[in-house]
Amino acid sequence: MRYLLAVPIILAALLTGPGVIALTSAHDAADWRTASRASAGLAPDPAATPEAVVQVYAARAFKWRGAFAVHSWIAVKPAGAAAYTVYEVTGWAVRRGGRAVQDREAVPDRRWYGARPAVLADLRGPAAAAAIGRIAAAVAAYPYPDRYTTWPGPNSNTFVAHVLRQVPVLRADLPPTAIGKDYLPGPAFAAVTPSGTGGQLSLFGHAGNAGGLEEGIEINILGLGIGIDPGELALRLPGFGTVGLNTGAATARR
Repeated sequence: MRYLLAVPIILAALLTGPGVIALTSAHDAADWRTASRASAGLAPDPAATPEAVVQVYAARAFKWRGAFAVHSWIAVKPAGAAAYTVYEVTGWAVRRGGRAVQDREAVPDRRWYGARPAVLADLRGPAAAAAIGRIAAAVAAYPYPDRYTTWPGPNSNTFVAHVLRQVPVLRADLPPTAIGKDYLPGPAFAAVTPSGTGGQLSLFGHAGNAGGLEEGIEINILGLGIGIDPGELALRLPGFGTVGLNTGAATARR
């Protein structure tokens, strides 16, 4: 009987964060046709930055989904290039009969329909130049180019996690709100964490656990991540994301 009583307690713990975010979200009622897609001023200007740049971003998903999850993407600029290429996965392209994987020149740090993005990784110079080719190869090898499922995946976070695993130099820590990051391709039940600094087990994205130098320790319950990151002195919480003393935007690495 006590095990049955634990179920509502666990569900309450998992849903408290998303509930608070839903009640306090400033952009939840926005119309996608008028929601801001402007630059957040986080990406270096290509005209003033001749070196190669790779950045990984995440922003709250649109409307009610933002209470639970973020949307993530990758932007690259080869040395001397005048614009960024953005790699991401979207669901509406699939619904229109297109491919889930999007690959185009775009504003790298644009708001995701009103939500300001955060920089999860920022790589510059020769290391970024070497990573760009590996990123392109990982994008081409993504196993779900024509599929999109909001929960538990494959979705935008599944895509970014796949690329990150192939390019561990980025050491990007996808937050617990990156639902879909634990959806492993094919028959796999184990993999390195997206940051490349640890390992994880996952049952089709529904349940699992992970541990790594960047991620700390995280448990996945019904796709929602909860855990602790000793390195950042932070908690990893559903809805809230990573909350702690040392959390913040990624610093540029060369």
